[in-house]
Formats: sequence, C-alpha cells, structure tokens
Amino acid sequence: MKLDVMNEWQPTDTPAPALDPRKLVGELKPFTAVHTGRSIWELTATLVPFFALILAMLWAVSAGYLAALLLLPVSGLLLLRTFIIQHDCGHGAYLAKRTSNDWLGRMLGVLTFTPYDCWRRSHTLHHASTGNLDARGFGDVDTLTVAEFRALKPFQRLMYRIYRHPVVLFGIAPAYLFMLRHRLPIGLMRDGRQYWVSALGTNLAMAGMFAALMAFFGVGATLMVLLPTVLVAATAGVWLFYVQHQFEQAHWDKADAWKFHEAALHGSSHLDLPQPLRWFTGNIGMHHVHHLASRIPFYRLPNVLAAYPQLASLNRMTIREAFKPFLLTLWDEDQRRLISFREAKATAAAA
Repeated sequence: MKLDVMNEWQPTDTPAPALDPRKLVGELKPFTAVHTGRSIWELTATLVPFFALILAMLWAVSAGYLAALLLLPVSGLLLLRTFIIQHDCGHGAYLAKRTSNDWLGRMLGVLTFTPYDCWRRSHTLHHASTGNLDARGFGDVDTLTVAEFRALKPFQRLMYRIYRHPVVLFGIAPAYLFMLRHRLPIGLMRDGRQYWVSALGTNLAMAGMFAALMAFFGVGATLMVLLPTVLVAATAGVWLFYVQHQFEQAHWDKADAWKFHEAALHGSSHLDLPQPLRWFTGNIGMHHVHHLASRIPFYRLPNVLAAYPQLASLNRMTIREAFKPFLLTLWDEDQRRLISFREAKATAAAA
C-alpha cells in the first residue's frame, strides 16, 4: 500500500510482505515495559485538568452561567482518557504491580461509572474470543452472519435491525450501558461475590461523590455537569469500540479455523486520528497493536508503529472513513467481509 498526495491509503498492485502475528508478539515484548514515571505523568495530565474543569463548570453553572456547559465536549473527552487509563490498568499495563493497577482502576471506575472488576472480566473474555464466531457475546457488538440473519423470524430480524441502527448504538446504548447496566454485575451475577462487591461498591462511592458535590453546588448544577460529561465520554467510547472491530475487512472464523493471533491483529482496526484526538483517546485507535499485545501501555503504542511502519497501514481508516462502518451489519462468510442489509438483500435476490 502507499500514501498518496491526499494522505489516504490506496491499494497498489504489489502487496506488502505478510506479517506473522505470532512472531510479532515476541518482538513486541520490549514495548510492554511500564515506565512508572511516565504513567504517573499521564495520569496527572489527565486528572488535574479534568477535576479543574469539572469544578469550574460546577461553580459557573451553580452561579447561573449556563454557558459553561459549552465545555462539556472537553470534560467528556478528558473522562474518556481517564477510562483509557482504567482500561490499561485492567490489562496490568499501566503500573508495575498488578495490585496497584487494580486499585487505581477501581478508583477511576467511580469517575467513569464503570465497576472495574466486572468490566475487567468481560473485557478479558472479549480479548480472548475476538473474531471467533462460536464465542460471541462477551463485550462485543452483537453481529450476525448473513445465514443467521436469514434464518431468523421476521420479528427477530426487525429487532436486530433496530439494535444495529446508529440511533440505538450511539444514542441509546451509551446511556444504557454506563447509567443502568453497570449498576449491577449483569452477566456475572452467578460468577462470584467479587463482582457484586465491585458493582455495588462503585455505586456507593458514586453516591458519596454526588452527595458531596450536590451539597456544595446544588442538585441541578451537579446533574447538569456530571451526567452530560459521562454521556459525552460514553458516546465517544462506544463509537471508538465499534469501529475497532466493525469494519469491512474484519476477521471472523468458526472455532475450528479461528486463530487467536491472526484474529487479534487482522480483526482490529487502526483508526488514525489527528491530534489532539489521539491524545484524548489515549492512542486506542491503534487497536490492532493493542489486541495483539495488550500489555503495552497506551503511551508506547506510537513507538510500535514507528518501529514497524507496516502496521501503520494495516486496517487503517481515517476519521472521515470511520462513519462508513455504521452501515455494515452482517458478516458474509462467503465474501469474508462485513456487508450492509442492502447488500445482503441484493445478494439474496441475485441468488
């Protein structure tokens, strides 16, 4: 592939040398080393402006300056970056010790409305089964194959169409996930006491945080600042997660043909965001590298692309191209790509 004058990746007649995902995992191990000083700096550079901005907005709104709500996109993006740090903690990739990662992740979970231990468990299952058609349902966007969709009854097809509609995925789902679903250990209720402690402990800490802020700034100001901030972060996060695995040339296989390393590398995209969005999203757009070697701290992912330029073009999409996958809804096992409902209908008509 090559980079043309319009800064878009275009296919060429000469394919790049094939990457060996298994070999690459070993080569990437040096990048997994945590730099504690850098981690502390990244945490400070995220939380200090986040707290300062939230407190300034609370004071302004409680004093009647509603124009301060125009800062919600910035506070939401800072909270999104906080979630990325929590995400790295879940992989044991942010601090040197597992215990330190876990307790930092739990504390950040109060800010992100996400019970850390529950999320870490479901996210681990997501990493372990990405691209496996026989192990869907763990931290994924529900995706059916063309054959599975055609086998559904009319009402079931309608419900799947509604679920995959952008208004539901990016309008309703973020609020549902972070405001309601995360309040209980959904999916893990019978898997141990720790998940109940995680969910209910996070809820209790959140209630204390809300009570303290309401006492100082009032109920209205607190709700007008905190809830929209969480929704901005949640919506941006759901969009990022969607395009990380829902793109045309994704990678899905039945269990007997599925291979972890190939699915991790080829089933995850590289969303090449411009600055400062790359900073706010903690380089999570380099998701193919992250899925292949999840112990790499987010601030070291650009070093991987610098060392392995071929990875920069693999599954790459720009921010302008990141909205096309919204129309892709079904996995076509014959063509080995995601297609739209319209394409599936046309294929059926032609057959």
